[in-house]
Amino acid sequence: MLRYSAVFCACLFHILSSCNSAHAQLRAGAATSDITPDLGSEIIGGFVPFPANHVHDELHARCLVLDDGKTKLAIVVCDLLGMHRSLCVEARRLTQESTGVLSDNILICGTHTHSAATALGPNRYSSDEELTDYQKFVARRVADGVKRASNLLRPAEVAFGQVDVPEHLFNRRWFMKEGTVPVNPFGRFDKVTMNPPVGSEDLIEPAGKTDPTVSFIALREARTTEKSQAPMIAVFSAYSLHYVGGVGDGAISADYFGYYCEALKRMQSNAVSDPPFVALMANGTSGDVNNINFVQPRGRKAPYEQMSYVAEDVAAKVNAALASLTWETHAELSAEYHELDLAWRQVDDELMNWVQETEAKVSTTFSKNDLGPIYAGRIRKLAQASPETKAPVQILKIGDICIGTSPCETFSETGLEFKERCPFKKSFLVELAHGYYGYLPTPRHFELGGYETWPGTNYLEPQASVKIMDALIEMSQALK
Repeated sequence: MLRYSAVFCACLFHILSSCNSAHAQLRAGAATSDITPDLGSEIIGGFVPFPANHVHDELHARCLVLDDGKTKLAIVVCDLLGMHRSLCVEARRLTQESTGVLSDNILICGTHTHSAATALGPNRYSSDEELTDYQKFVARRVADGVKRASNLLRPAEVAFGQVDVPEHLFNRRWFMKEGTVPVNPFGRFDKVTMNPPVGSEDLIEPAGKTDPTVSFIALREARTTEKSQAPMIAVFSAYSLHYVGGVGDGAISADYFGYYCEALKRMQSNAVSDPPFVALMANGTSGDVNNINFVQPRGRKAPYEQMSYVAEDVAAKVNAALASLTWETHAELSAEYHELDLAWRQVDDELMNWVQETEAKVSTTFSKNDLGPIYAGRIRKLAQASPETKAPVQILKIGDICIGTSPCETFSETGLEFKERCPFKKSFLVELAHGYYGYLPTPRHFELGGYETWPGTNYLEPQASVKIMDALIEMSQALK
């Protein structure tokens, strides 16, 4: 009997401990870390980089840490066009060392501002590379930001929200009247064109959808009473808008992503507080979407005017939605991180012949604005790509909320498919996470052609979107 009693007590202790851990008070902390580069750094986003001569607004790594008593998760959004996988690997290693948050439980993504210095390194067609000085700086600052957020962990409540803001989104891939689609750099004609002439009579219809939904996860300090006012800790948002642009010449800017974060902060009752409220805006799935109305011109805007307008509007709608959320004090946390063995985009003999012919003509035929030599250089590097892609994908589970990731500039219809197929009703996809692998067209869009499908803009095999989606759904089902 004594033996049975001891076993019974041990089992009861285990059950009670498990229950207590499963229902432990959620804790959250948030912080920002400055990642602004030096003046003179090359700004990327266009085809030809140029030196930065001014900082209009600082770039940040915006960090959120969650702790359910058993598991910690970290979410980091960087004001960068994208980041090489090796940078993210190093940032996650440093973060695990300094905070104890497991590397697989850390999500790092870029916003895709086109007004930042490069964190992609010298070779985009390799999964592993030596880091540049700026990449090392960003990795260190990410780890510092997560450490600071971890230092601020405090009892919290979590809520999930969504609000539709369709008016700023326009699919940029268009069908046009026969014979009006311009020839591509390879001397061929695509079925669609990217960024057609605004207001053209030759426009027929967009080639894809947009995803109008801003999905967001809100964190506030745990209330002491039912009627007490709880200060906000952070709001992590994702909106499928490529970027807005319209910056001053040579200026560094976080684009509308940074403007949104500052606008949402101003709207909080604890906007000036210690610890400070932190907003994070990730890019959803916007590889084929931008802020240009191709049917109706909007007229010229002053620098930063349009991005400010978009940011203020989106922030106001998210802020209004905060009032009707359902808050929870408990949320079980978990994560899955995999690296997929996808194939790089194949470069056939015909394409290599085009590269050689183009390079031979560079000094005599092409002007500095021609895309031919640019793509010839890209394709030559792509042909020498490393054997493995190591394409990272991740699922984060926060209670009944699911976040999926893609390392590419991902089309909106892929993000919509993830929401439809994911076993979690509260789900959304974030792009440019843990690496940068170019555009991710679906097989249908490969058939249509266009800028996002060109070799040198697209890095991965035509079935990559299908394989990434299948992996994400399998991972989310495992966590469900």
